[in-house]
Formats: sequence, structure tokens, C-alpha cells
Amino acid sequence: MNIAKMMQQAKKMQENMKKMQEELAGMEVGGESGGGMVQVVMSGDRVVRRVTIDPSLWGEQDKALIEDLVAAAFNHASQKADELAKQKQQSLMAGMPLPPGFSL
Repeated sequence: MNIAKMMQQAKKMQENMKKMQEELAGMEVGGESGGGMVQVVMSGDRVVRRVTIDPSLWGEQDKALIEDLVAAAFNHASQKADELAKQKQQSLMAGMPLPPGFSL
């Protein structure tokens, strides 16, 4: 493989990665905890867009429990965003001649 072709592929990969990041930013993933009592919606690039807390938690549960549930919902949404990014990256890299085990 010559250098010019490699540079061309690298540029195309860079453009594709930028496009993928833009697509992820436009997607939404949700996470929840406490059986759905706390829900978080974030973009695929991990910008939190919405937090919903079931009204039944207010006054019945202590502050520490609510904070733990919110943290768990954020982590759940973040894991889903990771999975989404991984899927996008795999489809982006399909057909590219990369060494075994290579990942971006």
C-alpha cells in the first residue's frame, strides 16, 4: 500500500469520525434507576438533557438515596452512550484494512 493511498484513507476516516460524533450528539439515550423512579436522558456525546425524579421520592426518601439513584441513572445512560458509540464506530470501520485488534 502506498503512502498517498494511506493518507487518503486516513483523511476519509477522520471525516467519518467527525460525522459519527455529530450523529452521536444528535441521538438520545436514557438511563434509569430505582425501577424507573429516576430517569436521565443524555445525548450520545454525554450531554445531559433531562432528569426526571418520580414525585413519590420527595418526602419519603432521604437525600442520600435520591442522590445515589440519580448517580446510578447517569451511569446507566453513560453505559448506553458507550454502547451506541461502539456500534457506530464498528459500522464506520467495517471494510477498512486495519490490523487485528486495532481500535480508535
